[in-house]
Amino acid sequence: MKKNYNYTRRKLYLPEYGRHIHEMIDSLLTIEDRHERNRQARAVIAVMGNLFPLLRDTADFTHKLWDHLFIMSDFQLDVDSPYPLPSREDLTIRPRRLTYNQRPIAQKHYGKYLPRMVRAVAEEKDPTRVSEAVDCLARYMQAKSFDYNQEHPTLEMIANDMRRLSEGAIEVDEQTLNNLRNDYKQAASARPQRGPMARGQRNQPKNRQGQHGRQHPKNNNQHRNLQK
Repeated sequence: MKKNYNYTRRKLYLPEYGRHIHEMIDSLLTIEDRHERNRQARAVIAVMGNLFPLLRDTADFTHKLWDHLFIMSDFQLDVDSPYPLPSREDLTIRPRRLTYNQRPIAQKHYGKYLPRMVRAVAEEKDPTRVSEAVDCLARYMQAKSFDYNQEHPTLEMIANDMRRLSEGAIEVDEQTLNNLRNDYKQAASARPQRGPMARGQRNQPKNRQGQHGRQHPKNNNQHRNLQK
């Protein structure tokens, strides 16, 4: 017996209708009488509608069935449809390609907004506002670099990145670096310790000296009872 597997058959245009519906539509192409072909096409449309009874109340349900009929016939079926005939060009039209005005990011851990802020600060004329903005930007760069690389960057690296992003217009002074260095020390000292040493310290009992110095009252009555 010759075995007929699905992978040896032709590809289905709309697999949700199954292979039998496709074979019915293929048989419509062999009918020469136009009146009989139109009658058989309406019968196939009724069978297609019975496969999805829950969609009968939706708008343009019959219109979709006729469009699917022509699609499954590869647009070769010649019948009288109550709706405009679909074309292959309308169904295979490609969407318009969207244009993105995205520029490549040189340092992705800083994001795309930090270079804009650095350029805006470089155009500022007030030295006081520039100093305050540079201090805030340096702190932000330090935090983003730590989030991305999981290690604290050096202050010289922050200054070089600031100079590179501003194209040499911004120079990080020594006072800003000292402020960042002080904040880094405070944050490092306040951070809780990790590792086996810290766990050993947490497991130690509290107020060990108080436990040794605690005086327990003697149960004199129990000793008296034993002597008796």
